[in-house]
Amino acid sequence: MKFNCELKKTVDDSYDIEIGRDLSDMLIEDLKNGLVGNITRYVVVTDSNVQGLYAVPIMKKLEAAGFTADMVVIPAGERSKTREMKEYIEDAMLEKGCHRDCCIIAAGGGVVSDIAGFTAGTFARGIPFIIYSTTLLAAADASIGGKTAVDTPIATNLIGLFYQPKKVYIDINTWRTLPERELRSGLAETIKHGCIGSVQLFRFLEENIEKILLGDDYCCEYIAKMNCEVKYKVVMKDERESGLREVLNLGHTVGRAIETVSDYELLHGEAVAIGLAAQVQMGMRLGYISLKNAQRVTDLISRAGLPVAIPSYIDKKELIEKLYTDKKVRGGKLRFVFQKEIGDMMCFGENVYSKEISEAYAAEIIEKM
Repeated sequence: MKFNCELKKTVDDSYDIEIGRDLSDMLIEDLKNGLVGNITRYVVVTDSNVQGLYAVPIMKKLEAAGFTADMVVIPAGERSKTREMKEYIEDAMLEKGCHRDCCIIAAGGGVVSDIAGFTAGTFARGIPFIIYSTTLLAAADASIGGKTAVDTPIATNLIGLFYQPKKVYIDINTWRTLPERELRSGLAETIKHGCIGSVQLFRFLEENIEKILLGDDYCCEYIAKMNCEVKYKVVMKDERESGLREVLNLGHTVGRAIETVSDYELLHGEAVAIGLAAQVQMGMRLGYISLKNAQRVTDLISRAGLPVAIPSYIDKKELIEKLYTDKKVRGGKLRFVFQKEIGDMMCFGENVYSKEISEAYAAEIIEKM
């Protein structure tokens, strides 16, 4: 006997990304106008850096609008992106009496967006969440695409799910309160987007990198918009990372491994910058990028104040071993994605964007860095 459970359906996970300045009032108006339906209870998930700057004002505005609002604060930094911290958020929400009739507002950077989104996706089998991005890194990366996750001692982002927010707010004014190191770190993902999908963006960065670091209004708004455009074009075609979306992993095979081996002493963008420098070195030797364009990439990274060499305290042997925790590994073989000159990516077959690289070859490049 067989019983067929037919569950075919079309799900529309579309959402808007609002780019602007001082967007908290717009957030409140959107909630009043039914952004998440008739929900009246909100939990603001934030970190210790953002709490006083932006999360508390958002919570006060929620309360002033007649909503019930609570806050859960986690320590700032990548070390908080763990299963244990997700459990802490869940327990805090349960203690506050939260059920399915609530919505999470993730106010912060990439760590907050990732862990809050993951929590929203599993709490009561799924509640809505909203991202209020306060860093350039989150605006370029975590705010788009619906990938949520936590890190483990083995590797980063290995446990998570795809779960789309109801809306993303990229408040460019928040970048003004970022420490300079955090702002520079955020530029790594922007440079990556120029490398993988936009000659125009890459050239703009070459011409205006110093202005961006000084907070020029036009330049910051431009890169925020271009980050969204480049990533959207990829995610739209491959939401679940079945092939093309791997290109967004450019620089991350080495980058994430370095980030983990450094015990997160390196910021995510700093580690990705080194990974970008490593892949252009490999790509140049494989004939995917010219010496001139490889130099343009490393020069731009350096001008952004980001590293292009592996710090001396990194154990190279441990780093090579950590490469095998990358999610592109298949059958125990390392795989890398490579840019094709500037603004394009190598394709190695139908819907195949990563190439097997021997450990010896990867180790040779890493040793020279």
